[in-house]
Amino acid sequence: MHLRAARVLEGNWTGTSTVPSHGLYPHQWSWDSAFIAIGLRHLSPLRAQTELETLLGAQWGDGRIPHIVFNPSVPLDAYFPSPDFWRSSTAGRAAGAPRTVQTSGIVQPPVHALAAWLVHQADPGLSRSRSFLSRMYPRLAAWHRYLLHRRDLGGGGLASVVHPWEQGMDNSPCWDAPLSRVTPAAPRSFRRADLDHGSAEDRPTDLDYGRYVRLATDYRDGGYADGAGEFAVEDPAFNALLIASEHALAAIAQELGAAGTARHARAERLTAALVERLWDPAEGMFFCRDVYGGDAGGGDARGGGESGALGSERRSSESSAHSSGRRSAESSAHPSERRSRQSGDLVSEQRSRTGALIPERSVAGLLPLILPALPRDIAATLVRTAGGPHFGLGGVARLAPSYDLTGHAFDPHRYWRGPAWFNTNWLLERGLRLHGEHGRAEELRAALLETADSSGFAEYVDPYTGEACGALGFSWTAALTLDLLHEPARADQTHGTAPHTSHTSHASGTPHTPHTPHTPHSSFETGAKGGDRG
Repeated sequence: MHLRAARVLEGNWTGTSTVPSHGLYPHQWSWDSAFIAIGLRHLSPLRAQTELETLLGAQWGDGRIPHIVFNPSVPLDAYFPSPDFWRSSTAGRAAGAPRTVQTSGIVQPPVHALAAWLVHQADPGLSRSRSFLSRMYPRLAAWHRYLLHRRDLGGGGLASVVHPWEQGMDNSPCWDAPLSRVTPAAPRSFRRADLDHGSAEDRPTDLDYGRYVRLATDYRDGGYADGAGEFAVEDPAFNALLIASEHALAAIAQELGAAGTARHARAERLTAALVERLWDPAEGMFFCRDVYGGDAGGGDARGGGESGALGSERRSSESSAHSSGRRSAESSAHPSERRSRQSGDLVSEQRSRTGALIPERSVAGLLPLILPALPRDIAATLVRTAGGPHFGLGGVARLAPSYDLTGHAFDPHRYWRGPAWFNTNWLLERGLRLHGEHGRAEELRAALLETADSSGFAEYVDPYTGEACGALGFSWTAALTLDLLHEPARADQTHGTAPHTSHTSHASGTPHTPHTPHTPHSSFETGAKGGDRG
């Protein structure tokens, strides 16, 4: 299996980066490259470093890491939206888009600092000799600043995505309600290259795709300025990965001789904000928040009572957390960050800051399990929800589906509306180990390896049968298979396996006993297994 996975990555290697698959995805994708680097570190730490260096070499001046870095040797009609659609070097000039490489203008989940830290750990000597972390750190710090300041569109401390493609789970039913406000682009104004490589029954509908194109067009025509569009969603998985990478960035800072305590503290504040804004105790999981949705009073519109109500106590604590959190964040920000944030606030003030939780159960709502400072009761509840009727993990489902098995929009083969994906299940495996669920983690690891091998390293699979869907020989499936093969029980063998020593009350948002300087903040720090497309 190791050799077969290695062959996939070798076949998809371009010399400076790895494509997800040569047919459907012939360029470099942002979060793909992060997951790919995590697996590549077991084959060639140098190649894993190069993967991340190539991606961050296309970073914009405002700090954003674009979700696609285009290969100029690939014909324009091989993929849509192509470079001539995004026009990054012209439309993105005010945001500091690079002149020498063409990229998209949107982003993807911030797995990058976590990947950089794990790649460093694979060969610290090589990493230090090449000054890998010292070159990566300022870029990664700028990336996090962009998300935490330019993208705090809800005003509650969390980053918002401004396009479904940014969250990575492109076609999730979570986007249906906020997308319904978007007028789709005319069908004849674009050509879908994805249908050349996959069945229309398994891909997004033409109506949804028209809305994706309209959002991207408006964002481009607005110079890629944040906060003026019709779509803004706080997603639990996107923010959980940001928090996990903030912990990793703290470890990188410590490796470089700086104190990482401020970053660890920020990660724990973000964890509290995640619980405060996105956790639903009645439903036992996290939900996306439609920042511009809800009623005029900013209450939690839940859509026909499908999800549990949060009540006035939640709204009151949100208001308090917003006020104190904003003051704390602004006081510690650089002057340029404060100016950009205040500019964004002018737009945000015109919208509903509270918004509404979206009553759709997505695997994204389970992924905060990767966070070390998650309260114990919430972690235990997430484990029960993952194994319950909505996701069936360890029961009726071979792997956790991308969407609620009992949901109205569930389809076991349609892109992100039910199939199981290897990266989300890899994250769940790490989260289970982090919180002491070693038996469940080992069962999931075994199912991941068996399904990856039997499916030909498929892009995604039927969650019940493991039937291959999408592209075969998919890079992150092969890469994460390598990681599972090389690191089968590391969490059981290190001192970083205790779930965590710092917790946040989900009722009050008040930190409990803080970490001591010698306590690992997460399994990312120790290298233990426990936490880290589109």
